[in-house]
Amino acid sequence: MAHEKNAPHIVIIGTGFGGLGMAIQLKKAGIHSFTLLEKADSLGGTWRDNTYPGAACDVQSHLYSFSFEPKSDWSRKFGLQPEIRAYMESCAAKYGLHEHIQFNQEVLTATFDKHTAQWQLTTRNGENFNADVLISAVGQLNQPAMPNIPGMEKFQGDSFHSARWNHDIDLDGKSVAVVGTGASAIQFVPQIVPKVAKLKLFQRSGAWVAPKPDRPFTGFEQWLFETFPIFDRLYRTSIYWKNEIRAIGFTRFGFLLEAWGWQCKRMMRKQIQDPEKCEKLIPDYKIGCKRLLLANDWFPAINQSHVEVITDGIQEITEDGLTTKDGQHHPVDAIIYGTGFKATDFLTPMKITGLNGLDLNEVWKDGAEAYKGISVSGFPNLFLLYGPNTNLAHSSIIFMLESQIRYVMQCVRMLLAPGLAWMNVKASKQQEFSQQMQQQLQHSVWVAGCDSWYISDSGKVTNNWPGFTFSYRLMTGKLDLQDYELQPAKAE
Repeated sequence: MAHEKNAPHIVIIGTGFGGLGMAIQLKKAGIHSFTLLEKADSLGGTWRDNTYPGAACDVQSHLYSFSFEPKSDWSRKFGLQPEIRAYMESCAAKYGLHEHIQFNQEVLTATFDKHTAQWQLTTRNGENFNADVLISAVGQLNQPAMPNIPGMEKFQGDSFHSARWNHDIDLDGKSVAVVGTGASAIQFVPQIVPKVAKLKLFQRSGAWVAPKPDRPFTGFEQWLFETFPIFDRLYRTSIYWKNEIRAIGFTRFGFLLEAWGWQCKRMMRKQIQDPEKCEKLIPDYKIGCKRLLLANDWFPAINQSHVEVITDGIQEITEDGLTTKDGQHHPVDAIIYGTGFKATDFLTPMKITGLNGLDLNEVWKDGAEAYKGISVSGFPNLFLLYGPNTNLAHSSIIFMLESQIRYVMQCVRMLLAPGLAWMNVKASKQQEFSQQMQQQLQHSVWVAGCDSWYISDSGKVTNNWPGFTFSYRLMTGKLDLQDYELQPAKAE
């Protein structure tokens, strides 16, 4: 695929918020020589995949949307999956992105050729693409994590992961097992409890669940946001700063979250009549160490008499149910795995090969790291959106993505200029940044000794940003070329 030198081709992998946001900013800058490669047959990323009952966002709608594309008619304070997905579709339509998207193109390999200064990509269906600039926008929550329980394949009933919800299966009147009590289960369990005859909830550890300050917007509020956009902007700003204050509790002073913990326990004891059930649900780790969850219907759902909470580990899965380590067998008709995502795997299962045959999965075997969460040494002209250490526990990832996109746009402009073949972040800069991250993270609640998706198998916090989002925006505001090795283009 040849491209004029004055119009280097850009490939973006993924059409979630990161990929769409990047594509829109390229278009706004008058850059049209880009292609989005999407593994599925439609756009939306995690909001396309997670269609389970009750799927919703735990960041307020006005903040969980592009700053340049406000939506005045959100139906609720916290967006529901269908509405978020529709918003993403409308953004793609408004900015004419469909002509740039190639669906059903799952990238298997990407290899950098230093002679041509291009990335060579192969997709699952055997097609090849060349890119002068490669932008990965695959996110952190795109690969469902299935548990490793002996006998899973023996089960004769229906089973599926919540991120691949099977809507053809009717759960009415059935006995259902739910494995896991994370963010997805908190949302779908209350939706299926009224339908099922019996629900058995297999829990490794309880979750900290706080009240969700959610409600529908009134018609008047929507009118106000639409007619006077200043109100929309002020509302978004107030949410931003209210959320931002919480970063102090997660990143520096964990004891500040204890008041929240007290509120969580109080709500639990008030809404669950059975003391034994209540006791099982109390988390055995510090609040904030794992993802803090928001829900108003979780405890009332668990309070139902046909819901059983089982905390003994699962020994094996048989043809008709689950056997726990205490030897008890639990026959069920269906199993739903609410076991989260392989969040610390980042770009796998893609195989990314950089300079001199460098394998990214090998480089990251002890935990992923990237300079500013965006650039990886040895992999020129590759930029990551929602990369290592850019996840949040307190605010909107869209804000972080917009900061990253702004930074990547500066890099793209440099690479569009004649005379530069590639830019490769200096290993010393990346190492310095990574050490600084890990030092700051030692003060956070995420290292408080619990097992969470924020931490890699080697014990490194690879996912979260250890500070305020405005400090990240300031840090990514200006591209410093001294951070990069610059390879001049060969004269024609």
